[in-house]
Amino acid sequence: MSLTIECQARPEGVNPRALRRDGLLPINLYGHKGADSDVFVVDYKEALTLLKKVTPNETVVEVKTPDWSGTAVVREIQSHPWKRNLLHLSFFHTDAA
Repeated sequence: MSLTIECQARPEGVNPRALRRDGLLPINLYGHKGADSDVFVVDYKEALTLLKKVTPNETVVEVKTPDWSGTAVVREIQSHPWKRNLLHLSFFHTDAA
């Protein structure tokens, strides 16, 4: 079973809280461009479904962005301390086959 997540470009100048109100979750993708990182958004419900099947820093996920496609692991999951709703995800590129 392959795990895949589709990312969209994050609109510039939009507050992360406004994105979350619209059902989008901000994410960062590290390592696919060397030292540079990119910011994207994913559907909140799609991210929740993915996280039920993922172990951070272990499970390889196929990440598809508008201009790049490759494998990554979930490096960091940020959630609200007591409400437990997601705030942010960080992915790190890996060369796994």
